Amino acid sequence: MIFVGLIYGLCLSAVKHTAMKTTFPIDEAATKQLGREVYTNEFVPQDYFAEQSLSDLFEREAPTEIDLGCGDGSFLMQLAQQYPERNFLGVERLMGRVKKVCKKAYRAELTNVKVLRLETLYTIGWLLPKNAFSRIHLICPDPWPKEKHHKNRLMQEPFFDAVHALLDDEGEFLFRTDHEEYYDWSAERMAAYSKFATTPWKEDDFFYPKSDFQLQWEAEGKSLQNLRCRKVEK
Repeated sequence: MIFVGLIYGLCLSAVKHTAMKTTFPIDEAATKQLGREVYTNEFVPQDYFAEQSLSDLFEREAPTEIDLGCGDGSFLMQLAQQYPERNFLGVERLMGRVKKVCKKAYRAELTNVKVLRLETLYTIGWLLPKNAFSRIHLICPDPWPKEKHHKNRLMQEPFFDAVHALLDDEGEFLFRTDHEEYYDWSAERMAAYSKFATTPWKEDDFFYPKSDFQLQWEAEGKSLQNLRCRKVEK
């Protein structure tokens, strides 16, 4: 009887676990298009070689922001929860992270979040609409610390040109890094770029989330460096 009761208990536990497992809605058309499972929070362009419009990204009209390299989505989720009146597009290359962000957005019932699985430079240079976004965020990108790899760093003029083209006339580009040398290197190049003006950025100027990584970094007594850049030329 003890053995039978044990088996019954294990079966009941498995049934409960299955019942509690979240089923995530699938975008059937995109799943068929790509040949892989696509969640409804993932944005899949009909044509990857055509410039998209904001109406392709989101059904409603609202100020729209981009999080480049959104990672696990912790920063993106906090922004979307704090500003439900805005739309947010996360751009991430890695499939596992894209799925994780989509699941987080669904669980949080966030309808103002979309995630695009694509490489950053192609996305901002070719795919997204011009003069359309209110803010673009770049949080702790790869600093490529070795000098021979500096050519791979994002914070250079071609990247600035692409970001500038996407922002609306009052748009801002916000950059954070935990790498001091990369910050100095980036700030020097931004100062020489005439189409942006660097403006002060105090912590209480507006709500800006801290990722789990940043909280851990600060707990070790370290800090992140910030750049806040406003578009000044059309």
